[in-house]
Amino acid sequence: MQTTLPGADALIRRFSFRPLTRADLPLLHDWVARPHWTEWWGEAPSLAEVEAEYGPWIDDPRQVQPHIALLDGEPFAYIQSYVAMGSGGGWWEDETDPGVRGIDQSIADAAQLGRGLGTAMVKAFVAKLFADPRVTHIQTDPDPRNARAIRCYEKAGFRATGEVQTPDGTALLMICRRPAPP
Repeated sequence: MQTTLPGADALIRRFSFRPLTRADLPLLHDWVARPHWTEWWGEAPSLAEVEAEYGPWIDDPRQVQPHIALLDGEPFAYIQSYVAMGSGGGWWEDETDPGVRGIDQSIADAAQLGRGLGTAMVKAFVAKLFADPRVTHIQTDPDPRNARAIRCYEKAGFRATGEVQTPDGTALLMICRRPAPP
């Protein structure tokens, strides 16, 4: 049984999302170098590497849609969605449903971890994605050892379906299904 914290809906409404821009890349570069990011996302890249990875998505967001999550209008986190089918690079090669979206996210400030803010942000982003009727379900793939991320996703409505092999190694595939109509 999932419990809802008092005021959870109000907290969710405090989040908004805007597309990542090239002007955000120095900020993102700072964030990806933080220890709570490098623990799960790997060694901190240079600014040029951040520009090379995220710039193409900014220029053409058809496959990956990078965003800055805002809490009360202030940059709070990086979050992205992507079309799983045809994502390339060895990712989700067996996916045949064009409505599947994947998400990845990380909170900028480690002091904000463990406070329910990540769960609220993910719930808000999932609602944004499900506003598109073409989206059938949303998936994410945290490292199976990342208990904090797994708890966050579970509280946001995702359910683990099992471990999978990805180009980044073993991951826990977690799925959030479109809510049934009322």
